[in-house]
Amino acid sequence: QVQLVESGGGLVQAGGSLRLSCAASGRTFGSYAMGWFRRAPEKEREFVSALTRSGGNTDYADSVKGRFTISRDNAKNTVYLQMNSLKPEDTAVYYCAAKRGSLLRGLGSWDYWGQGTQVTVSS
Repeated sequence: QVQLVESGGGLVQAGGSLRLSCAASGRTFGSYAMGWFRRAPEKEREFVSALTRSGGNTDYADSVKGRFTISRDNAKNTVYLQMNSLKPEDTAVYYCAAKRGSLLRGLGSWDYWGQGTQVTVSS
């Protein structure tokens, strides 16, 4: 069992930056691929980014590529999402997720989810 707690969300102006953190419980954090997803108002939850257990391989949605950076610190059981050049369309609740095995974008393939943190980007 893995428990995930996100933090770092907030209100920021367009063009600004935020760094989200996701702290995981347990001693098996390094066994899981980690990912970030988001759900904008009146939209489905969608994939944002993910990285492998070692952090050596990453994946990004086209909409955030070049602006967001995912990373992890296995010693701290934490995964991060650095978000730069934020746009109003990035406004959403951001969720952290964990899964065993390879990186997959499908929501159903992820085993554990956090409660989410709100990110609001004003124009």
